[in-house]
Amino acid sequence: MKIDYVEFTSPALEDTQSFFAAAFGWSFVDYGPDYRDIQNAGTGGGIERGGQRAPLIVLRTDNLDDALARIRDAGAEITKEIFDFPGGRRFQFREPGGTEMAVWSDG
Repeated sequence: MKIDYVEFTSPALEDTQSFFAAAFGWSFVDYGPDYRDIQNAGTGGGIERGGQRAPLIVLRTDNLDDALARIRDAGAEITKEIFDFPGGRRFQFREPGGTEMAVWSDG
């Protein structure tokens, strides 16, 4: 698996979007009132309205069920079971050192 996406949170979504656009020249695709997909940033990314947390690193896989089993067997805590979102499915986990990450697949 490879890092494919980085997701930020912001309690001031519109302000964060405006800052990223002005400072870095990024553009966005709006997915409703609470999510922006970042464009032209060099890697995929998004901003979700919500409380502040560390950026979420998102990995991509061709087989989500297999990735879930391997990550669980390796000792991760699954923090969000597999769920659907526009464009695919994903789950989130916390590795033994405490970093929360996600894995997604378009299938």
